[in-house]
Amino acid sequence: MRRSASSSFVISTACLFVLLLTGCGPQAGPPAPTPASPSDSAISAPATETVTATATATATETAAGTPDATGTSAPSAAWKTYTTADGQLAFDLPSAWSVKDPAGELAEGGGAFAEITNQAGKPLATLRTNMATGSTCTERYPYSVLESQELAALTQNGVTPRFVFETRGDATGPGPANTPAAAYGITSVPAPTGNSACPIFHFFTWPPNAAMFGAFYSPANNETPGDASLPYLEKAKMYADTPEYQDIKRMITSLRPTG
Repeated sequence: MRRSASSSFVISTACLFVLLLTGCGPQAGPPAPTPASPSDSAISAPATETVTATATATATETAAGTPDATGTSAPSAAWKTYTTADGQLAFDLPSAWSVKDPAGELAEGGGAFAEITNQAGKPLATLRTNMATGSTCTERYPYSVLESQELAALTQNGVTPRFVFETRGDATGPGPANTPAAAYGITSVPAPTGNSACPIFHFFTWPPNAAMFGAFYSPANNETPGDASLPYLEKAKMYADTPEYQDIKRMITSLRPTG
């Protein structure tokens, strides 16, 4: 059903590495921006975690990672705070999840890099800063926005980025070839209008240039209920109702500067 790719975005080429970390759907990940990497001082600065307990939302909520009556994990009850190695940003995540900060893998240039995995070691999101980005929209596709929320804490130069979970393509028209067609993350790109949109581009303005915090939806990584044979976009829509997704949304939307 997918046609052969013409590159819809002209983007720096070295970021396939990021998509491999965050996990992709059944297709290969798209080209993405070329990141600059941390200086020696950023590499040596230790990241910190602070474990906190949050009140349960209801009396029947189960502990973090414990299957509920539907067979999926309930929203996490215990959370911790992670501060990036460069000390510039912090976010909250379930205590049962882990953060890998492979700062030494980045080239010179500075910035933060954190990969978040669940209890099973599946990657659910990646945070990176100091990224060089650029794009040109040459094709447009049917789209849907499953969720959107402004993040005032990350406002830069009067522009407030948004957390979004969105898709490209539908039953009448495929999304971009060779690109996962559903993703959640933070973006400063203006919201699409009309009945079509450019390919997904989840990067937001952050000093000294841009940052990302999110991932492409991947049935192999993201805990998705229902029939495994369902079409990819149907699985993405179902995932939006899962407790794991609610934890991811809470984690990403908690991103804030430490200063």
